Amino acid sequence: MNSGHIVAVNLPGQEYKIHVKPGVLNEAGAILRELRPQIGKVGIMTDTVVDGYHLKALQQALLKSDITQVCATVPSGETYKTLETLLPVFTTFLQAKIDRQTPVLALGGGVIGDMAGFVAASILRGVPFVQIPTTLLSMVDASVGGKTGINHSVGKNLIGAFHQPIAVLADPMTLQTLPARELRGGLAECIKHDCIRDAAGFADLEKNIPRALDLDIDYLTDLVAHNVEIKARVVEADQFEKGERAHLNFGHTFGHAIESVSRYEYSHGEAVALGMTAAVYTSAKLGLLSEIARQRIVDVIRIAKLPTTGMRLKVDDIIDNMFFDKKVKDGKLRFILLDKIGHAIVRDDVPMELVREAVESLQ
Repeated sequence: MNSGHIVAVNLPGQEYKIHVKPGVLNEAGAILRELRPQIGKVGIMTDTVVDGYHLKALQQALLKSDITQVCATVPSGETYKTLETLLPVFTTFLQAKIDRQTPVLALGGGVIGDMAGFVAASILRGVPFVQIPTTLLSMVDASVGGKTGINHSVGKNLIGAFHQPIAVLADPMTLQTLPARELRGGLAECIKHDCIRDAAGFADLEKNIPRALDLDIDYLTDLVAHNVEIKARVVEADQFEKGERAHLNFGHTFGHAIESVSRYEYSHGEAVALGMTAAVYTSAKLGLLSEIARQRIVDVIRIAKLPTTGMRLKVDDIIDNMFFDKKVKDGKLRFILLDKIGHAIVRDDVPMELVREAVESLQ
């Protein structure tokens, strides 16, 4: 079994470690006790699906280190990522008399990570936060970087805060309980990372996606570590998304709109897969990206069993929704495009007729 990896994230005054290791969930209490020797209590936030699989193991790991806990469980799914869902969570934690030294632990996928992070950022004006991601998507993307937030009827992730965790515990063994659709969705973010930063990593992914789909834990451990290393370095360079970190939104300007317009019938990973397909179409049409490179990227998305065509949403609805994207500046859509595999650029001068053409290409 893979012995795992530790990836350090070094931010000013906010250094933390990402532990990627099979079985690390069972070490959660010991790791927290080492981080916070005086720790007495934690708040756990999870959902109604994950609690049946992994909550007991986490609770036992905490009890072994004499850490008591209060748990708040919320319904599972993106549609519940709202302020209304969080109000009872605030009540549960406040009635348990947590204080500013009480960490909030996010046990679940990206939705739980975003919501629990927002709770930690805002309750008592900020308490420590630990990410314990249980999906591939949250391990390689949402758990790293300190973005927290909830959705609004206007759009996705429009209310939130930057709040860095004090630790991330990613246990690839938890992926064995993941539905195949969710595993594929996580691969979309792995493809994204290599597209924007690592041509060699992309070539490796081309060959090894079947190993990920077959739940090869040794490979998944290395894959998660590779991806969090990429994201950690980007976050270190641009913590508050004022420059380079925007590259992590490759595929997301199209993808978030697809996700929102579909009312989350497309998962985040599926929407990003379609968004990347549209983005490389746009890149190629602008003469930035070679046709060979575009086809390689589309082929990898297909090998991962993610969608590249067949979208049945209204093009006008998607384009309208794109203007609610947080990356819109001075009324202009900003796209993360590629000029080669492994290198991204930002463009705000894409003609709207080409934007429409790119969306239509997904149908």
